[in-house]
Amino acid sequence: MANKVITGKVRLSYANVWEPTSINGSAEKYGCSLIISKNDKATLEKINKAIDLAIKEGIGKFGGKIPNKATLKLPLRDGDIDRPDDEAYQNAYFINANSKVAPGIVDINCDPILDKTEVYSGCYARVSITFYAFNSNGNKGVACGLQNIQKIADGEALGGRTSAAEDFKSDADEDFLN
Repeated sequence: MANKVITGKVRLSYANVWEPTSINGSAEKYGCSLIISKNDKATLEKINKAIDLAIKEGIGKFGGKIPNKATLKLPLRDGDIDRPDDEAYQNAYFINANSKVAPGIVDINCDPILDKTEVYSGCYARVSITFYAFNSNGNKGVACGLQNIQKIADGEALGGRTSAAEDFKSDADEDFLN
């Protein structure tokens, strides 16, 4: 598939990669937001080329003509503009990737990850994604499909939620009866 991209190091956000979820009553999907540093020129270049290819390959969905890119809904968005109050998105672009099929999830050695606490919003990963044209209900553009995830590093969890282990770890000398 020519329009598949394997990202460099990205940070996962809104990671619904273990169970599909429905947004506003839509069909259940797996998905996550990929936060891409503006310094990752190689990944951004690959994504832009894949978006251009999806537009070209999707010409049939656009009435046989390649539309002006500025008129299309595109998946690569600027975090400084679209999420100015979210520190995780500063100096970054992001893409929301979805799939009706569960992504394959592996560790740095390509061994399957089965522990659902290992991949979460805030961890770092490489992700394989695909791009395809759409024209539905008057909306035209390019969407991003989620394929597979390779976790490469832990990161501070996003969303302010802590793990049970973090909440309940205590000093062994602490006396709970006082």
